[in-house]
Amino acid sequence: MILLVLGVLLWAGAHFFKRLMPDARAKMGDAGKGAVTVALVISIVLMVIGYRSAEVIDLWIAPGWMVHVNNFLVLVAIFMMSPAPKKGKTLNGMRHPMLAGFRAWAFAHILVNGDVASLILFGGLFVWALLEVVIINKSEPEWTPGPAGSYAKDGMFLVASLVLMAVIGYIHYWVGPWPYPV
Repeated sequence: MILLVLGVLLWAGAHFFKRLMPDARAKMGDAGKGAVTVALVISIVLMVIGYRSAEVIDLWIAPGWMVHVNNFLVLVAIFMMSPAPKKGKTLNGMRHPMLAGFRAWAFAHILVNGDVASLILFGGLFVWALLEVVIINKSEPEWTPGPAGSYAKDGMFLVASLVLMAVIGYIHYWVGPWPYPV
């Protein structure tokens, strides 16, 4: 669990670095991008190793139908993290659609994974995404949406999101459980 917690904390710290310590980040110049990238890769490795090696301590068992809720939220998350918010019309007025999508993904995984390690991983990432919005809004209070796209673009990105979800599902099966009801 220690590696898992360290991974989540390093993920958050690497993302917060630019806005919480802008002078230190600015002094690093382009090397700062590399340092943040390395920190993020290490954080992902720590989270994966920590999660996969953690003892399973169940807090709740999700009912079978919760898989459908999870999959719907993951589809919403994929759509929100696609180019749809910038190029479509539906999410154009939303300031942080990728972080909202990330929270939807994390929440979906909390619903179907009722063990301590999952709560630490997905709950920690959910909290990070919430705090990231607060920190961004505080450091960059001015924001206006770009020009709205079309509903046709939204439809195109929805179809692409469905295809991507199928691909992610098959990859998910290789590294973990099959995510679709049988």
